[in-house]
Amino acid sequence: MTCEISYEAEEPLEIPYEDIIQRVVEAALDQEGCPYEAEVSVTLTSGEEVHRINREFRGIDRTTDVLSFPMAEYERPADFSFLEEDEAFDCFNPETGELLLGDIVLSVEKIREQAEQYGHSLTRELAFLTAHSMLHLMGYDHMEEADRIQMEERQRLLMERLAISREQVDHE
Repeated sequence: MTCEISYEAEEPLEIPYEDIIQRVVEAALDQEGCPYEAEVSVTLTSGEEVHRINREFRGIDRTTDVLSFPMAEYERPADFSFLEEDEAFDCFNPETGELLLGDIVLSVEKIREQAEQYGHSLTRELAFLTAHSMLHLMGYDHMEEADRIQMEERQRLLMERLAISREQVDHE
């Protein structure tokens, strides 16, 4: 698995964010039964930059906590069977053979703000947002009620698998 992590925000995030992201990405791939080695790109940046990306690529003129840009369109969440078809070949890195899952863009300001707002740790917020985004990269969505319920259950199971609770405290 390749997880490329870029930190582009000016303000530091005083937790081992690289380790947390790696753990969540690996756990999500395992939980959802991804049969391939995979590649994910994760960028931690400012709220202003997330706002710009959201406006430019999604036509939504506001900031958000996380953006997900999957490489493939799934008919059913975490159903990787179609990837063997010829037209899905561009979903694989030609140099490594890894499945290109997509890109995750996280707002450092929103991680801080939401951790405080919800009364839990930065670790928990970063892990949750990464888990949420990984599920999007594997075809989950929350636009319809049934899909939302399914995605929330997968998130809950993933956070349990990681043993990261809402009450967890960051240790520096």
